[in-house]
Amino acid sequence: MTYTWFDFVGNLGVMLVLLTYAMVQLGRLGATSVTYGSLNAVGAVLILVSLSNTFNLSSFVIEICWLTISLIGVTRTLWRRHRARREHAP
Repeated sequence: MTYTWFDFVGNLGVMLVLLTYAMVQLGRLGATSVTYGSLNAVGAVLILVSLSNTFNLSSFVIEICWLTISLIGVTRTLWRRHRARREHAP
């Protein structure tokens, strides 16, 4: 087995997703923070890049879902912040 740059990018994505999950579990990062959602989204994209070399349908489906959920979470958090600022503006 050869280790390609696709493998490296995919492993980087896996480490990023696992690191963000660990940070939430250790109380270092909020599960609804923009940082958490963004890091998860980047991790999913990196894994998807690796899947473009060696496709696996199950992995592709879970990463698309992971990416979608992460982007929804980031969008909701940013929208709530925007609304809160508008409500507290003079």
